[in-house]
Amino acid sequence: MNILSIMRSGPVIPVIVIDRLEDAVPLARALVTGGVRVLELTLRTPVALKAIEAIANEVEGAIIGVGTITRPEDFDASVKAGALFGVSPGLTPELVAASRDSSLPLLPGVMTPSDVIAARAAGFTELKLFPAQQAGGVGMLKALGGPFPELSFCPTGGIGAATAPDFLALPNVVCVGGSWLTPGDAVAARDWGRITALAQDAARLGQTA
Repeated sequence: MNILSIMRSGPVIPVIVIDRLEDAVPLARALVTGGVRVLELTLRTPVALKAIEAIANEVEGAIIGVGTITRPEDFDASVKAGALFGVSPGLTPELVAASRDSSLPLLPGVMTPSDVIAARAAGFTELKLFPAQQAGGVGMLKALGGPFPELSFCPTGGIGAATAPDFLALPNVVCVGGSWLTPGDAVAARDWGRITALAQDAARLGQTA
């Protein structure tokens, strides 16, 4: 799968942080059951790669990706864990080179027009606006649509259920990323039913955007 087809697989990509390895599979199953198949699991905890591997092996229907790629070596580690795509908060020449040498499709992060130009020059046409709200939110994406009509975005950062439809209504936004589908208190309580309900609500955003 390429990045654009992955982005088109659902209106919301949950940004997931796993602290307990035993939560990975039931959390992923709760999301997939709710209709959210594309999952971004961030490299922010010691168990992240093992969690990705567990989901890749045990959760049918999940399109598991790795988030917070910031170093070239993250690509090989992610592929070995079974990730199908990668997401970075920004883009450097080192990450560009590692991406070209890797089989892992990358959704790179941008924040400014200069970032966008550099990413496009490196061959990327699907980008993550991050942090979206701090970068200007809907207004920024509308502005970027003028000089860069050929580019598609997944804004992430500060977006919630209430604001996601505003982003999804934009012609250059394919999907949004957000952490509201996996609230910390629900994960801590292992309230998978609540997470499935949040996923169902998120999946319906694609029907109204």
